[in-house]
Amino acid sequence: QVQLVESGGGLVQAGGSLRLSCVASGSIISLNTMGWYRQAPGKQRELVATITSGGRTNYADSVKGRFTISRDNAKKTVYLQMNSLKPEDTAVYYCNANIVGRDYRGMDYWGKGTLVTVSS
Repeated sequence: QVQLVESGGGLVQAGGSLRLSCVASGSIISLNTMGWYRQAPGKQRELVATITSGGRTNYADSVKGRFTISRDNAKKTVYLQMNSLKPEDTAVYYCNANIVGRDYRGMDYWGKGTLVTVSS
């Protein structure tokens, strides 16, 4: 059973920083693209950033220059460093990963989410 578990969310003042982590566990043959998405109250889930197994990154325009995604393949972990946070960054942040399990089929998995609240 593959699982993604996020951590690092919390309450921070505008202009502050937080670092999110997401660890993948279970029967994993290959850990492909990993990413972070977020969903604010009353809004649809949106992409924040993704990173391929080779380290290629992609960011939403709204977070470029403020957020940095990285990964440690040995630890099966993806990180999201969030700086210069704004109240509009308030959302539940979800980890996503495309994982090949022991059935050798690639599937997308989601974590349960971690809440980030930015106060003004």
